Amino acid sequence: MVLITLEGIDGSGKSSLIFALRELLADLDPVFTREPGATWVGEQVRRAIAERADPVTEALLFAADHAAHIRTVIRPALDQGRLVISDRYTDSRYAYQTATLEGVVPDPLAWLKAVHDGWTIPPDRTVLLLLPVTEALQRKAGSQKNEHFEEASLLERVQANYLRLARDEPERFLLVDAGRPEKEVHFLVAAAIREWCGLLRSHRRRYGHPPLPPQGDR
Repeated sequence: MVLITLEGIDGSGKSSLIFALRELLADLDPVFTREPGATWVGEQVRRAIAERADPVTEALLFAADHAAHIRTVIRPALDQGRLVISDRYTDSRYAYQTATLEGVVPDPLAWLKAVHDGWTIPPDRTVLLLLPVTEALQRKAGSQKNEHFEEASLLERVQANYLRLARDEPERFLLVDAGRPEKEVHFLVAAAIREWCGLLRSHRRRYGHPPLPPQGDR
């Protein structure tokens, strides 16, 4: 019962990482999932994005998708003792929606965390892929559609929000330079997940809760 999340701005390489992890971690039989899109609510989220809905509507739809995702995918898999790897999770909301809600609600991050308080399942560990926004947009240049989440000024704020989250919880985040050779990134992340699974599962069997790594361990 280990929940690993993969985060990063659009174009940082999460899709190729997920594809590689399916092979590199096949022996662990992980459950791969994503937000939004793993539930029927995700279709409404995509519609809201396409139609550029107002930021509050968009944020609440993301939260609704997250709730359905936990109920139908995350919790059942964890209850079965499975390793779950999610492409985006709560930190995406805290990074992206904090940026889109600026000037709309006071203290957007606190508001978003309050919306999730009491029912979300915190990730055990989070991989954050970091890449300069200009390089990320170059990678996305061939995309057929360009969502408002893929605008440079917004992505700069989103990446800053991600780094703020990582500073607040350094024991949970692994920061990865996504500009390194692709295979190097994939093998690094796969090795980290294997290490986390062994550590967390062993600790839970003994104590019933995840361990805290040594101070400064990333």
